[in-house]
Amino acid sequence: MTESGTHTRHSPLTRTPLLEMQDIGISFGGVPALRGANLSVAAGEVHALIGQNGAGKSTMIKILTGAYRRGSGSVRFEGREVDFRTPKQAREAGISTIYQEINLVPFRSVAENIFLGREPRRFGLIDWRTVQQRASALLESFGLQIDVKKPVGRYSTAIQQMVALARAVSSDAKMVIMDESTSSLDEREVELLFTVVRKLRDDGRAVIFVSHRLDELYALCDRVTVMRDGQTVAQSTMAEMDKLQLVTTMLGRSLAAVVQEDTASREANLAKRGKQVIGASQLGAPPKVNGVSLDVHAGEAVGLAGLLGSGRTETMRLMFGADPLAQGSLSIGGEAVALKSPQDAIARGLAYLTEDRKGEGIVPELSVRDNLTLVCLRTLAKNGVVDVKKQQAIVDRFIASLGIKLRSADQPIRELSGGNQQKVLLARWLAAEPSLLLLDEPTRGIDVGAKADVAKIVRELRDAGLAVLLSASELEELTAVADRAVVIRDGRTVAELNGAEMSETAIMDAIAYGSEGHSALADAAQSAHIEDALGGDRHGA
Repeated sequence: MTESGTHTRHSPLTRTPLLEMQDIGISFGGVPALRGANLSVAAGEVHALIGQNGAGKSTMIKILTGAYRRGSGSVRFEGREVDFRTPKQAREAGISTIYQEINLVPFRSVAENIFLGREPRRFGLIDWRTVQQRASALLESFGLQIDVKKPVGRYSTAIQQMVALARAVSSDAKMVIMDESTSSLDEREVELLFTVVRKLRDDGRAVIFVSHRLDELYALCDRVTVMRDGQTVAQSTMAEMDKLQLVTTMLGRSLAAVVQEDTASREANLAKRGKQVIGASQLGAPPKVNGVSLDVHAGEAVGLAGLLGSGRTETMRLMFGADPLAQGSLSIGGEAVALKSPQDAIARGLAYLTEDRKGEGIVPELSVRDNLTLVCLRTLAKNGVVDVKKQQAIVDRFIASLGIKLRSADQPIRELSGGNQQKVLLARWLAAEPSLLLLDEPTRGIDVGAKADVAKIVRELRDAGLAVLLSASELEELTAVADRAVVIRDGRTVAELNGAEMSETAIMDAIAYGSEGHSALADAAQSAHIEDALGGDRHGA
């Protein structure tokens, strides 16, 4: 039984592989991206493909799907040698890919998106009635009953993922590749998606599942391939590799070395913090925000905790002037302010790293250089002409200080891994020399190693005197960085936890019960510690 308690694992190792990629190699500009990488996937299995950003996962997928041409090695699909030269050839062979950024046409109907380019015809014309009937039947087989005549853009991200899966199934895909498909879904939506993926597996289709969420891997996947530095470093059943082993294999070093906290305690950080940088009192913009109060001082990191929909993002947007404030007040540096726009906030020394990296963060077609210097471009220009030397000096400094991995600063930012894109966006704001950094889900969609890098950077910025307000869904990440936590529920501040009293259990307690104190959650946490002490295995199958 897995952690979810609902998934019985198959034994695909005894079957002939549907896909075999052996000794794959490719270089870009003379720099090896893959060296002797291997991947073997059987029909009727969900196979996890994991590794840090830059490990080679995306490159392997692009070689398989015809987006890149391999330099060496072989690819066999359904027992025969293949060399797809375009993604279209891969799709026609039965390989369908669903990316994190869903490739659907939002203003077209659900039915149109499922059968786009493959519409059934009658007397030479598209038979719309048949299109809609087949689309409805296909989605109903997934347990989903929706109006397929409505534009797909009106539905949630989870529903859109189902539509993308239905499109793959309707094209008789033998293998479906899911690249970080759950990164923007909530827990209920993830389980709905998993139900469909399990059905695909039970129907004999292969699924390659790329995710950085370990719990999801253990709940869904049968086997795992781990990549590091362009090579395959491990292949195993999920049952034979526990979480700690999986992470240390992926990182190539001990977990403790990656996540170790600074030696100074939270209390010491709070004791040496500076003046208040920002103060928010009873902020409101109903219905999402209904009375949030908090403050952040120089040299401290404050965590903003709460469930999905609690108002965390909306609170940050109010503080950055991105949304109009209906009630309450803001002060910056002890002075009352009325921020009319993000430009006002930037002029006051605020910086905001949005949770939507793709939609509101990067400009995908621009270079790393242009993306990094976007906010400070005016200070680099004289008479409308950018001082290229100054610009390059800033770019070089942040590439080095943040450890951004790239081929060239002229490289389009869309070609970078998610973790490195996030570092570029962080550098963009740091180049503006802010006094307060608002970070909304800064580790969403990036792997374990990149998360550790971001956490380390945030702690260093805090220690250098910057004020940081950090929102995160994963409490482990929040407690690893923050000195204190402000907990919000239903758009209101319900608790503030300082220093030693801040823990994952205390935050969950506050989310569930407000500031009422001890609850059953604390008892459950204590029971879990006892189970660990007795040698209980809570890693899953």
